[in-house]
Amino acid sequence: MVSDICDKDEVGAFIKESLQIGNDPWYQILLKAIGIWTLPFETYQGREFKYLIHGEALDWLTLAERICIELTDVVEASERENLLFKGQLPPTVSLIQFRELIGANKYKAYLNYWYGVIVEEALQLAVEEEIRKSYASKGYLDNDSFVEEAFVILYGKNYSELIQEFRREFKLTRRKKMSLTDLKEFIYWLFKLRINKWDPARVASDTRKGINTLRQLDQLEDAS
Repeated sequence: MVSDICDKDEVGAFIKESLQIGNDPWYQILLKAIGIWTLPFETYQGREFKYLIHGEALDWLTLAERICIELTDVVEASERENLLFKGQLPPTVSLIQFRELIGANKYKAYLNYWYGVIVEEALQLAVEEEIRKSYASKGYLDNDSFVEEAFVILYGKNYSELIQEFRREFKLTRRKKMSLTDLKEFIYWLFKLRINKWDPARVASDTRKGINTLRQLDQLEDAS
């Protein structure tokens, strides 16, 4: 296992050396590089990259995108697309191998992101759909209030109130448009709010609902 001690220059040197040796496939080099990466964020080629949400949740695909810049010549376009747009590594990479290559600390941070952002978004979608079906059965038309109601059910306040609280806490002015990173941080903030608000049984039930919705979405994507 590679230790978590390197800065980005050392990561670049590690990637260059690994490519020269030529023993490992690109995805193993990528995952090992994730394992030794230490910067939580950076500005590179004029773009801001943030890899660690709230200091504890690893956005591994954003980091993978950054590292793929160093692997441009060895990653086929189709494999790069599957990785960055679908989150898919080659099928030969098992979850155990993934965990071993990125290391225990990074894997824990990866799980924080998976539950706190990916599953949390799916849970929001699931509750919105439940509300939509309930109103449709009564003859009501679809409208934006479903989102507000879903947030009240999940977090005890509506979306507008929560986004204002989030902006105040993280000192985001109203004039600042929410970036994709800001939205990820907002979702993770909501996740932490939910698990601290409700009893463990409800938290577990809601989390299972999010996971089941995510699986259904994955099945629909595979079928398309």
